[in-house]
Amino acid sequence: MAIDAPAILGEAITFPNGMKAPNRFLKSAMTERLCTYDDNDLDARGKPTPEYIKLYEEWGKGEIGTIVLGNIPVHREGLEAKKNAIIDKTSSWDAVEAFKPVIAASKAHGMLCIGQLTHGGRQVSEEVTKHPVSSSDVQAPPMGGMTFAKPRPLTIEEIDDLVDRWAFAAEVLYKAGADGAQLHGAHGYLLSQFLSSRVNKRTDQYGGSLENKSRIVFRVIEEIKKRVDTSKFILSMKLNSSDFSEGGFTGDESKILCQQLEEAGLDLIELSGGTYESMAFEHKRESTKKREAYFIEFAQQIRPSLKKAVLCVTGGFRSAHAMAEAIESGATQMVGLARPLCAEPFLCRDILARKSQGARPNKGASQLSTGLAILQIGAISTGKPVPDLSDEKTCRELEAVLTGKKSAEDTKDTKSHEEQETKAYPGDGGQPKSKAKL
Repeated sequence: MAIDAPAILGEAITFPNGMKAPNRFLKSAMTERLCTYDDNDLDARGKPTPEYIKLYEEWGKGEIGTIVLGNIPVHREGLEAKKNAIIDKTSSWDAVEAFKPVIAASKAHGMLCIGQLTHGGRQVSEEVTKHPVSSSDVQAPPMGGMTFAKPRPLTIEEIDDLVDRWAFAAEVLYKAGADGAQLHGAHGYLLSQFLSSRVNKRTDQYGGSLENKSRIVFRVIEEIKKRVDTSKFILSMKLNSSDFSEGGFTGDESKILCQQLEEAGLDLIELSGGTYESMAFEHKRESTKKREAYFIEFAQQIRPSLKKAVLCVTGGFRSAHAMAEAIESGATQMVGLARPLCAEPFLCRDILARKSQGARPNKGASQLSTGLAILQIGAISTGKPVPDLSDEKTCRELEAVLTGKKSAEDTKDTKSHEEQETKAYPGDGGQPKSKAKL
């Protein structure tokens, strides 16, 4: 019997706390770089802009059942990239009022909106901070055209402060009308740095055993639960299935942690994998190409151990048939999409309306994937035509812009976003080497 992909993907999802998403699609958090930034005035960083609101207004129209804002640092010096949105408890501006419009825009067509909360830790470019912090003093190697200063280990007092910052940011999202918060524990950022034995060399209560390495995560969860009504607010975490690097966070640890997160009251676990350092976004690409989900094998092992928490797999999905097949197999309950929604913000709506059978191919160079996605995001945010990366000529022209081999003025489709950055920073899913303006 043939799979009716639109019918399966269009099914509503009920989370353990009783909240419902209208369908099985989830827009995974990505780097957007559309908010305010100043190199010197820290208080001027991270304010949502009209372009940021416009981006999520469009994604909201696209009928993506659960939209994850991201990635939002809880400290204005712990940035994944310049110009991302920030919720910092020391900022003088009212974050609740600043985030209300973007959350309202995301939810205007009946979708759920969750904010992903993060801290870059050691994985913050030297252009942002010369004094990064981490679980310990293991330095991140150069990658994606960036270098990173050697971090210093966080003190216990600073860990206490970060727990408060995550909870503060979640409370801001709650008061601004969001439907939940997601902790970013994947892709080499700070919580992932605590979970990884390769990075975390601490000998105190935050290092060594999995219980100790994950202690900060569960402290954050408990503090958030004190500040919000969890019957009206989804608690989520994005977690690596594995770091795919020797001595890092393992698949066995991931399975145990998922069970513990469920016991702690999490409603949604988004499963991905790897760190930028390990280049794990290419991991398993060949062996899972037919099924289009890089991490589905790990989800198949983890899903049976979860009794209540909803599991979402992000990474590699392109065709509606493969998405529905992954759900029908029981490996995942939701389908996480990222880059395809930069190319086609209405992709989910078109699949559900039977106008599309899946995402257009992306012929762009993988090492420039983040830069190319940022150009597409910039086009969506300004109402310009979105560059079509299924077209070889368009890809080569944009790649030339990103690598500095062609001026941005020579490529009309990039003008909407070309002045926003002087270098591409790694966002979820790639490491562009770009010195051109994006």
